[in-house]
Amino acid sequence: MEQRIDIVTLGVADISQAKRFYVEGLGWDIALEVPGDIIFVQVNHGLLLAFYGAHALEADVAPRAPVKSAPRDPAEPTESPAPMSLAQVVGSEDDVIAVCERARAAGATVLKEPQQADFGGFHCYFADPSGFRWEIATNPGWRVGSDGRVTIATLEGAD
Repeated sequence: MEQRIDIVTLGVADISQAKRFYVEGLGWDIALEVPGDIIFVQVNHGLLLAFYGAHALEADVAPRAPVKSAPRDPAEPTESPAPMSLAQVVGSEDDVIAVCERARAAGATVLKEPQQADFGGFHCYFADPSGFRWEIATNPGWRVGSDGRVTIATLEGAD
């Protein structure tokens, strides 16, 4: 696995509120928005910050159908940190599998075996020994220009 981060995803209680704060409030530019689902903003050379629903992120990481539960009051303290994942985009499905196996061999807990992703790519999730979650994925809509600017697009046929 290369030593880099491509996407930091924050599981937020309210995507609209995150958009109001970061985009309207701080003036950050949107790289891609899937209304009501996810927002990506460019934060660095080849680096995106994503705002994704906390429950949706938990469901995406889950290896099986998510358990339905009532939304948590964001003002209420939790025993665990807010949901988030770090992501790295690789070139092929074989690369996803290879990184997953290397992480497993290094002591990671695989949370979701390599498989087709709802967004149209291919991905897996694992947790490092401290519990930080990583998604390793292919995404044909992902491009990084020579200046480090990310271009990301939705994929035809994605759920």
